[in-house]
Amino acid sequence: MARRSFSLLKTLTKSTTSFSLAPIPTSRSVTYMPRPGDGTPRPVTLIPGDGIGPLVTDAVEQVMHAMHAPVYFEKYEVHGDMNRIPPEVIESIKKNKVCLKGGLKTPVGGGVSSLNVMLRKELDLYASLVNCFNLPGLPTRHENVDIVVIRENTEGEYAGLEHEVVPGVVESLKVITKFCSERIAKYAFEYAYLNNRKTVTAVHKANIMKLADGLFLESCREVATKYPSIKYNEIIVDNCCMQLVSKPEQFDVMVTPNLYGNLVANTAAGIAGGTGVMPGGNVGADYAVFEQGASAGNVGKEKMVEQKKANPVALLLSSAMMLRHLQFPSFADRLETAVKHVISEGKCRSKDLGGDSTTQEVVDAVIANLD
Repeated sequence: MARRSFSLLKTLTKSTTSFSLAPIPTSRSVTYMPRPGDGTPRPVTLIPGDGIGPLVTDAVEQVMHAMHAPVYFEKYEVHGDMNRIPPEVIESIKKNKVCLKGGLKTPVGGGVSSLNVMLRKELDLYASLVNCFNLPGLPTRHENVDIVVIRENTEGEYAGLEHEVVPGVVESLKVITKFCSERIAKYAFEYAYLNNRKTVTAVHKANIMKLADGLFLESCREVATKYPSIKYNEIIVDNCCMQLVSKPEQFDVMVTPNLYGNLVANTAAGIAGGTGVMPGGNVGADYAVFEQGASAGNVGKEKMVEQKKANPVALLLSSAMMLRHLQFPSFADRLETAVKHVISEGKCRSKDLGGDSTTQEVVDAVIANLD
């Protein structure tokens, strides 16, 4: 029996050597097993807003449709001159968890409150995030700019606590709490940790506002001790503005109280290419609203609306942030790549970027560059 087994094995060995073996692949394919619900279209509340808002939100809708992104929009009309945000809009955002919005014009002076601030408070969108970075092919005064401004969004000077003490004397209260300061500091450091950022810089005016900004700094310092791998710096806000316009590449992640963050984000946006190309979002524990990162100073420019030459790049990049937030990173990458290719190519640019293209021409160029 042993002799027969040996003979059979010898025969099989000889037979296998007579065949040419197929080469073994050096790499193997990876099978992606999606979680239940992956790819299911997600509803997103859409607020076109005022001025150029309808133009740029329509641009996003066109691009999302062209790339077959798994989102669909529930559109609501909201305008900055309303006394309040309609309840059905708030209900829609709370149901969908995510909103994309154009700019809402806030009247200067008078008794009409900002709907933008009301929305942040209603949904507790405590963190505003604006990413200011150089786009390849877009010339700017400074290179290697990649700044993330994380701003506390619910208190500070924006609390809106103002009253007239006596005729001719108005008192405006700046509210800073330890809870909100710690919360925004934790968000900034966690963002830096997860995104492989090296430094977090706290912006303040504690040399003058020793109690309010002092509390903010104290909270940032306490949180910083829990992230030893991330360098922590502090800078006074007026020096910060000077450093931004002279050497912006030194900054990485910046965490700020409410008012300072608005000023710093707009300054950084202007340095890196303008408000028309900077994405941003407002996030909280439960909800997120994505919009143009820096103040849309051109929201009310009627001439731009009439000529249909608004720059849609900022909101397109913000919608890529939204796709990543919804856990659709491949769609976000496709959209960002297409937008950056259009900018670097330089053939199709809006007026604020040195060109003369219409909104629709920029949209068509982005769609043509989708992989």
